Amino acid sequence: MVDHVPKQLLHLVFGGELTAPRSTEFKDLKKLDIVGMYPNYAEAVKAWRGKAQATVDNAMMRYFVVHVHRLMEPDDAD
Repeated sequence: MVDHVPKQLLHLVFGGELTAPRSTEFKDLKKLDIVGMYPNYAEAVKAWRGKAQATVDNAMMRYFVVHVHRLMEPDDAD
């Protein structure tokens, strides 16, 4: 019997200091914190949550989860 391997859905977690609290423009692209790539959304959210909670006192810091798999296969319905 073959074990079911879940489809790899790559997610990128990154963040940095923004120019304004409601902006998505970064103050200095050279200082972006690239947290890492994750094989699924659940693991990416866990990493995002850890970084977001660690920087909660800085209103200018923000972390994002990017669905890289959607960029790689934009016509895929997943």
